Amino acid sequence: MFAEVLGVGSVGVGDGFFDLGGDSVLAIRLVARAREAGVVFSPREVFRHQSVRALAAVAAEEAAGAVGEPEGAGIGPVDPTPIMHWLAGRDGPIGGFSQTVVLRVPPELGLEALTAGLQAVLDRHDALRLVCSGAEALLGDGRGVLEVPPSGSVRADECVRRVEVAGDPEEAVAEAAARSRAELDPAAGRMVRVVWLDAGAGVPGRLVVTVHHLSVDGVSWRILLPDLFAAWDAARRGEAPVLPAVPTSFRTWARMLRDEARTRTGELDDWIDILDGPDPRIGHRPLDPDKDTVATVRTLRLTLPPERTEPLLTTVPAAFHGRALDVLLTGLTLAVAHWRRKRGGRGTSVLLHLEGHGREEIAGGVDLSRTVGWFTTLYPVRLDAGATAWTDGRTVTRAVKQVKEQLRAVPDNGIGYGLLRHLDPESAAELDGLPRPQIVFNHLGRVATGEGDWNVVPAELGGHDPEMPVAHVLEINTTVRDRPDGPHLEAAWSWPDGVLTEAEAEELAGTWFDALGGLAAHGSGGHTPSDLLVELDQDEIDRIQTAWEDR
Repeated sequence: MFAEVLGVGSVGVGDGFFDLGGDSVLAIRLVARAREAGVVFSPREVFRHQSVRALAAVAAEEAAGAVGEPEGAGIGPVDPTPIMHWLAGRDGPIGGFSQTVVLRVPPELGLEALTAGLQAVLDRHDALRLVCSGAEALLGDGRGVLEVPPSGSVRADECVRRVEVAGDPEEAVAEAAARSRAELDPAAGRMVRVVWLDAGAGVPGRLVVTVHHLSVDGVSWRILLPDLFAAWDAARRGEAPVLPAVPTSFRTWARMLRDEARTRTGELDDWIDILDGPDPRIGHRPLDPDKDTVATVRTLRLTLPPERTEPLLTTVPAAFHGRALDVLLTGLTLAVAHWRRKRGGRGTSVLLHLEGHGREEIAGGVDLSRTVGWFTTLYPVRLDAGATAWTDGRTVTRAVKQVKEQLRAVPDNGIGYGLLRHLDPESAAELDGLPRPQIVFNHLGRVATGEGDWNVVPAELGGHDPEMPVAHVLEINTTVRDRPDGPHLEAAWSWPDGVLTEAEAEELAGTWFDALGGLAAHGSGGHTPSDLLVELDQDEIDRIQTAWEDR
């Protein structure tokens, strides 16, 4: 299972999941894959017991006849989640807010089998049938409608189109995605559009799948696409598609978040301390919601080749007993501090917004490994690497250790911030007036790409309404694409025109890549306090490690 999920040839029983390039998103996929085989463990246990041997020791066999929540528990009114509140607070149109994935599909795909497969997916995953009357319904104050209607209420034949294309189907992808996005209508429950670009006999086509963002996120695609293939394959063979059950519905999770918010008030002072501090302006002016809209956004895309990406995912985080995100964010913290200092700024502290997958284990008996929906968390962190350079081993090693520990200090990967900011009125009043991070970072994890049928075809397709105000001066989205020659780290840097220049964004992006190279070249590794069961500070750990190495 490790080898399958990580896309590697072989795995030893003592190999660590994260040492091999795993991340939190892949950990959820591992949990789902294990459950398919009747083996049960949680994402948290993947983090605590990282090797095959250790995880096998705590895993359990799924009880015969085990079931999740009752059938239909995901149907009915839905409580708006924190990320939905955040979207409503951006005060712009949400109709076209969506994500699109493009798949290579066989020439004999067949409209009938595709429609039957999609119907099974629509009926199994409640969030794909979500109805949202408008942004007002996302505020949780009783206005508008946010609900999931019963299975069968959305007809797949109204969501699918077949389009004949001549020549390369890639040329028709952007047009198909744009039309699908325009057809989305949350108020009418039109959250899904699928276009089959049929290139004719003997030529692989493309399947353009567009889903409104209220109904999907990065982890959800890793559930939806295998389900769509399995359901299509069954229909193609003349069988009725049967998809695995969803143990915990999105509706149940949303209700749990509302209740959980009341238990998180003890975190409030920590979030205030993070936000209420220095954050020197990185743009030429503050954001203007009337001027800085999605239509003005410029994007720079850069890629690191496999020989530079591989260490950042494996050997470097393994040396620090950490994760790839620790390394990526250490590099970014160093780069921003360095770039800012060149422009007369001071200090090494950097305030960021981080996006997380949001599927945290905040309650027992909850299994979100097969739940589709928009779970994303958005929370602030203040990271300080204590330096603005990355050319010597001591500085680099200290920087990675510091940032790693600052990230570990965030409880439950930041889920509490959104709960307090949006679902607890008293806490929201205290957090509302505080500064907001200028930079947002979102690591989307690893995505396999290949030449065969039903593989994802990389495509850059917009998913925002042009009139939506921009939320950050700088947005950084990173993805690791596993290609035949190895992993490639792809980074998209986006900013509203006029707030930054392309030359400035390109310089900062290049500085980040340089910093990552410095971490790979000079980081010597070592333990940090969060690795240990005894209370030792970093200096004590370093002294013990040095004594051990010098023995």
